[in-house]
Amino acid sequence: MKWSWKLGTFAGIDVFIHATFLLIIGWVGLSYWQQTGTLVGTLEGILFTLLLFGCVVLHEYGHALTARRFGIKTRDITLYPIGGVARLERMPDKPIQELWVALAGPAVNVVIAVLLFGWLIISGTLTSIASLGLTSGPFIERLMLVNITLVLFNLIPAFPMDGGRVLRALLALRLEYTRATQIAASIGRGWRCFLGSSDFFQTHSCCSSLSSSGSVPDRKLRWCR
Repeated sequence: MKWSWKLGTFAGIDVFIHATFLLIIGWVGLSYWQQTGTLVGTLEGILFTLLLFGCVVLHEYGHALTARRFGIKTRDITLYPIGGVARLERMPDKPIQELWVALAGPAVNVVIAVLLFGWLIISGTLTSIASLGLTSGPFIERLMLVNITLVLFNLIPAFPMDGGRVLRALLALRLEYTRATQIAASIGRGWRCFLGSSDFFQTHSCCSSLSSSGSVPDRKLRWCR
């Protein structure tokens, strides 16, 4: 893939990292250096970012491996500064299949958050959320909160995010597929306007295969984060 480097093949799926991903590593390193003024603090920030994107990769594998159960192959997974993209070869044939594929990604982050929470309880290192900051607070607890944030954000019903695909799948159980997509896309545009007005959507962007005109996408699928 152009401007992308292959990290490896896992579970039969190629994983790539886009060249622009290095920009966020540089930005994180600079931000942590300015806040901590130490090499250790800077490296910790970079490690945190890498683990965060590791969770994103696992999220994408949730989509990809669930789709595989329905006979749908995933061409590759690519990491960008704004998140990950799993390129499925086609859409699920049935709405219930799309529902499971859409929910699988956030479900992975739920599992990660639960495991991290369990570790915090066992180790006795769970602290008040109010005490957490970008560079302060238990490392594991911050990673847990990031996974919770990924779940909540991705389940916003703004098509083509996971929540929007869940909404479309539920609508398609009762409506014709094209109509369900149009409704989900319209609701998604409303959410984008709402989030955009608060600068939230620009900060937590998700790539989209849906055109700005709101036309119905084809049966090829890019699952985004």
